[in-house]
Amino acid sequence: MEDSALLVQPQDYSLLTDLYQLTMAACYVGDRIDQRRASFELFVRRLPENFGYLIAMGLAQVLEYLEQFRFTAEQIVALQNTGIFAHAPDRFWEILAEGSFTGDVWAVPEGTAIFAHEPILRIEAPLWQAQIVETYLLNTINYQTLIATKSARIRDTAGDRVKLLEFGTRRAFSPQASLWAARAALAGGLDATSNVLAALQLGQTPSGTMAHALVMALSALEGSEDQAFTAFHRYFPGAALLIDTYDPIAAAQRLAAQVNAGKISLDTIRLDSGDLAALSKEIRSLLPQVSIFASGDLDEYEIARLQAEGADLQGYGLGTKLVTGTPVNGVYKLVEIDSIPVMKASTGKTTYPGRKQVFRRFEAEKWVGDRLGLMTETPKPTEKPLLQRVMKAGERLQSPEALSEIAQRTRHSVMALPETLRHIRQPEGIAPHISPDLQTLTQQTQEKIHSFYTEQNPL
Repeated sequence: MEDSALLVQPQDYSLLTDLYQLTMAACYVGDRIDQRRASFELFVRRLPENFGYLIAMGLAQVLEYLEQFRFTAEQIVALQNTGIFAHAPDRFWEILAEGSFTGDVWAVPEGTAIFAHEPILRIEAPLWQAQIVETYLLNTINYQTLIATKSARIRDTAGDRVKLLEFGTRRAFSPQASLWAARAALAGGLDATSNVLAALQLGQTPSGTMAHALVMALSALEGSEDQAFTAFHRYFPGAALLIDTYDPIAAAQRLAAQVNAGKISLDTIRLDSGDLAALSKEIRSLLPQVSIFASGDLDEYEIARLQAEGADLQGYGLGTKLVTGTPVNGVYKLVEIDSIPVMKASTGKTTYPGRKQVFRRFEAEKWVGDRLGLMTETPKPTEKPLLQRVMKAGERLQSPEALSEIAQRTRHSVMALPETLRHIRQPEGIAPHISPDLQTLTQQTQEKIHSFYTEQNPL
């Protein structure tokens, strides 16, 4: 029967994959290479336009997924009933029925700034397992990394004293995405989310204001906009009032008169439309003690523009442009099989072979460069290896981190970067230094590939 709800439950995780992951796994089983030890690395080849860095995010959901990785008897029957696997070996079904994730995971901590070609995560596991998990890993890492990076850029642009709220639930690409977006936004530097489920699941307090509908409904039924404000404050004292349903300046004038007469207490007002810079300055002259909160298709670029125009704003709500936008195009590539380094040699999509480590160098707590090398290399005295083993033989090696710890790491990571990398327009483009050992291995692997194709295709 068709499931019209299309809900994802933990028991469904294993099937949340692309078909070719399963068909390849069946091929591996048929050729009896399914248990060969494979290493896949997840990284980006290039950053989105005008991004000088990325903030790694989504590891917590990756580990939770890998812990839940199982195929039920019902799922196996459903796969068999498709008819696609009619020629798959019987042992393929045995592998699925008995299997779970038994590999190791190496990853950079969430909230870490990373650059192109640097592994965010590596899976070391039997080949069939490492293959099937690709789709889910890319989905969560790519999306949460995008939202965390956008949030970090917004925080960096707005400054530490400004209130930043995540309002993107209605624009996120799905209900599940809205939860991940809220988490990544908080971990990336925003203060709170309006998504009630996300906030409560994350141990946070949801935060929001009010909508125009309440003002219009109560104004129509009770006679005035002011009565709508009074009614809302009756039940939610001190809550922010949305004053641009009709005429924001007129509303501010009436509110100012009530505040000055001691009839009401007002902490925050919200503007969602119009010339936010001009409105904020005029409202400030009327309500000097009130915080002015702005929303309406805002992002780091709009905030920078408003600041340049002298807007008097103490907070922003971020929605559509935060949870959508240019994707992070992370990829997941095989780098080693049975201790044999491998690489992709396609034009424009060449990868580096072998299991790698990112060695980060700091001076006076400031980032000065990264070296991309092999896992077997020893870090120099001034370097810190970024990838850490977080799962061994399918078991977590540490408890989940608190969101506040990840947010603190995000802010520290961004502030440690030079200004040239933090610019939101035309930031400096950098690439990690490739170690001599990795250069040598790359050359040897390329020569091996060339030799193979020369033998296969003689002149």
